[in-house]
Amino acid sequence: MVEEPEPTSPSQGLDITEAPSLTKKRGMVRRLYDWVLHWAWTPYGTPALSILAFTESSFFPIPPDVLLLPLTLSRRNKWRFYAWVCTIASVLGAFLGYYIGHVLWSNVPWIQEVFFKIPGVTPHGFERVKGLFADWNFWIVFTAGFTPIPFKLFTVSAGVCKVSLPMFAIAALIGRGGRFFLVSWLVHRYGAAAQRFIDKRFNLLSILFVVLLLGGFLVVKWVL
Repeated sequence: MVEEPEPTSPSQGLDITEAPSLTKKRGMVRRLYDWVLHWAWTPYGTPALSILAFTESSFFPIPPDVLLLPLTLSRRNKWRFYAWVCTIASVLGAFLGYYIGHVLWSNVPWIQEVFFKIPGVTPHGFERVKGLFADWNFWIVFTAGFTPIPFKLFTVSAGVCKVSLPMFAIAALIGRGGRFFLVSWLVHRYGAAAQRFIDKRFNLLSILFVVLLLGGFLVVKWVL
C-alpha cells in the first residue's frame, strides 16, 4: 500500500493573534476550528466533511474548506470526489436553511434567538440580506455560495423571503460547486503552494471575481 502524504494544516503559518476585546469570542471559534480540522487525520474525514458542509449551510460557523483543503492535499487524485461530497452536502444543507426560514422562523420562538448567536450572523446583516432578494435573487445566492460570506445567512433569509425554490437550488449548486471545485482543483494542481495561497488570498479574490462578474452583467443589462 502506498503511504498517503500527511495533509498540511490550513492554519500553518498564519498569525492568529487576536485583539484582547475579541479573545473570548474568537477563542471559542478557534477551538471549534481546531476540533473540525482534527478530523482530517482520522478515518472519518469524508463523513466529517459531508456533515460539516451540510451543517455550515444552515447554522454551523466553520466553513467546509477547513476540511476540504487537507483532505484534497492528502489524496490529490480524489479532488473531484471531495469537491462533489462538499457540494452535494452543502446544497442539501441549504435546503435545511431554507426550511428554517420558510417554516420555522415565525413558528418556533427560540429559532431567531439561537440563529443570531452564530458568529458572523447579526440581525442587522439579516435585514440587509432580505432587502437584497427583491432585486438580486439568483445572484445573491450565487455570490453567498461562491464567496466567504456566511452562506447560512442567505439560505435562511431566502426561506423567510419565500424566494423561488428551483432558482434557489440552481444558484446554490452553481455557487457552492464553483467554489469547492475550484478550491479542490487548485490543491490538486499546485499542492501545498495552492493551500497557502487559498489561506491568504483566495477569499479576497473570490469576492473580486463576483464583483467583476456582477459588474459585467450590469453593463450588458444597461447597454443592451
